[in-house]
Amino acid sequence: MFLTISTTGTPESPATDLGFLLHKHPDKAQAFSTSHGTAHVLYPEASAERCTAALLLEVDPVALVRRGKGKGSGGAPDSALAQYVNDRPYAASSLLSVAMSTVFKSALRGVCAAMPERAAGRLPLRIDVPALPARGGAELVRKLFGPLGWDRVEAEPVALDEQFPEWGDSRYVRLALEGELRLADALRQLYVLLPVLDDAKHYWVAPDEVDKLLRAGEGWLADHPEQKLITSRYLSRRWSLTRQAAERLELVRLAESDDLEVEDVDNAVDETKDTEERPVPLAEQRRAAILDALRTAGASSVLDLGCGQGQLVQALLKDIRFTDIVGVDVSVRALAIAARRLRLERMGERQSGRVTLLQGSLTYTDKRLTGYDAAVLSEVIEHLDLPRLPALEYAVFGSARPRTVIVTTPNAEYNVRWETLPAGHVRHSDHRFEWNRAEFSAWASRVAERHGYAVAYVPVGDDDPEVGPPTQMAVFTLTSADPAPGGPDTGAPTAGNPDGPTKSATGTATTTTTKEGAA
Repeated sequence: MFLTISTTGTPESPATDLGFLLHKHPDKAQAFSTSHGTAHVLYPEASAERCTAALLLEVDPVALVRRGKGKGSGGAPDSALAQYVNDRPYAASSLLSVAMSTVFKSALRGVCAAMPERAAGRLPLRIDVPALPARGGAELVRKLFGPLGWDRVEAEPVALDEQFPEWGDSRYVRLALEGELRLADALRQLYVLLPVLDDAKHYWVAPDEVDKLLRAGEGWLADHPEQKLITSRYLSRRWSLTRQAAERLELVRLAESDDLEVEDVDNAVDETKDTEERPVPLAEQRRAAILDALRTAGASSVLDLGCGQGQLVQALLKDIRFTDIVGVDVSVRALAIAARRLRLERMGERQSGRVTLLQGSLTYTDKRLTGYDAAVLSEVIEHLDLPRLPALEYAVFGSARPRTVIVTTPNAEYNVRWETLPAGHVRHSDHRFEWNRAEFSAWASRVAERHGYAVAYVPVGDDDPEVGPPTQMAVFTLTSADPAPGGPDTGAPTAGNPDGPTKSATGTATTTTTKEGAA
């Protein structure tokens, strides 16, 4: 991984002043340890007329993999394809940006005690990057560097194989920049735009990356025509960070247009008072969407299948239109917690008559669950192994057959918006799978057609225009009174006490049969 910075000079202002500005002596070849290899600074030429400084980053692919632990947790972006053999040692990327910030730290800040005037002034510069990954091609390279004051921006595509020109070009270009700029400005532009063009970072993007972006982008990013693309890619498309950066850049632009300080523009909030609206938790939004769907369906008797600790049961009890509420879960401990949450021991007779808690597995047919207006499977199906899903489908849609079934599940596409969720990970360690919108729609349509239901889809949470909502909800409505013939492909064993449930002293229903399952 390699880049060179060249300048020209005169006997009065020799080009070797570049060594002072970079804080690296032209007569020395220096090496610096980084977390992913060794950075070398050397001068292929150093005279009064012309001076060239080279930064060579020698990447250790083994260290890169060992430190990163794979994609999304700080690993090499291409490690999913080849952990130890990839383009990271050769192509300019965020690794080179980090090396620049380590080796040329003072130069990036424009600090040079020996030559402050030279550091503040423009220099005739030429920067060469022999191998630059450019997702967007040479045209995007010109769009990014063109508005930044360079007289010449050359982005020559690199052929996949010069011996086989019919194969076309690779995603790499040879970059050459020429113009008169402050050295600090040129370095800051490279620091930001190298990972932007690569469109990947070798480390997890934390909230402090916004501050790094704004510091490096000072003086040029706020008015850049490709500002949105730069911020989005630099922050790895993390929506909340991108929005935060855009808001702060807009303040910078407004302050500069009125010749004010940013603090003088951003003074509308009294920091001594808490006026910020708290975001509604997704779990609350999910329960609200379920309650709205149940009310629309006109349900009065409701099954909460996989009720867990009873949060939805508690919400249902607050609405008097729900007269018969049953919570079902395989976990005795979860049911005990739900009973404490609902205060069943202290509940009046009329109120306690509205709620029943049952132990049972959702992958077995259960006569106790028939005859209800509606059933809810809220964040349940993703906890089952896929081979067991047909059994649940038949137990709910084929055997219990409520008029309305509501299913919610995570939208896997939205996972890229979670700030603390590493790429490629599911939201909960117990999730066996997470579906994107197309996969969920295909499953729901198949289930509806098989069992005589119509299905409609409702987004839950902020509906992102690119990746959709965080939770996807399907509302099934019974269209055929006849039950589906047969059972699931894997068979449908039965469960439950044939004599029906009986409530314990705590109000928790008990059953003599316990089956293992996931709820």
